[in-house]
Amino acid sequence: MGKVTVQQPDTETVAVPDGRLPGDVHMWVMVLGDLIVFSSYFLIYLIYRSMDPESFLRAQQHLDINIGSINTVVLLTSSLFVARSVLSARAGAHRQAIGFVYAAGGCGVLFMVLKGYEWAAKISAGHTNSDMFFSFYYVITGVHLVHVLIGLIVLGVVVRELQNPGRRRTWMVETGATYWHMVDLLWVIIFGLLYVMR
Repeated sequence: MGKVTVQQPDTETVAVPDGRLPGDVHMWVMVLGDLIVFSSYFLIYLIYRSMDPESFLRAQQHLDINIGSINTVVLLTSSLFVARSVLSARAGAHRQAIGFVYAAGGCGVLFMVLKGYEWAAKISAGHTNSDMFFSFYYVITGVHLVHVLIGLIVLGVVVRELQNPGRRRTWMVETGATYWHMVDLLWVIIFGLLYVMR
């Protein structure tokens, strides 16, 4: 929520919520829709896993939890950069905000490279979608990867917005951040379901 600063008589300045969601309401609708779609994927995965837990566990052992953990840290770091870009944009520090967006985008690209490496390693080792677990793995992480790519495009729009002195609308930066945070949240859930849950 945004904050409005209010000066009360004979007291210190306090921050009061202004009652609005940061960013554009249409992005929030899209984010909620995406979360519902992914929740369906997760629920179907859990149902199939419950029907054959032993084979899912055997297949899961072939995932590299180290790469999954590194990718989690990379995306959480990108979320920190995006949050810092919003704070900088709100403060009018547009060059700093742009730097933070570029850093977040760099983390997104690194995530994609690591995920591509992981996919290639799994496929070359014979772990294809003929196995039910890996079928879910490729679909869920693949759809997420598409969202990361879309997120990079959104971050590019945010940079363009911040570079134009005639625009620089803070709500646009907040809207981009909203989408990027959703992408990161989805990965944390995916990491927990596919890599950690036993």
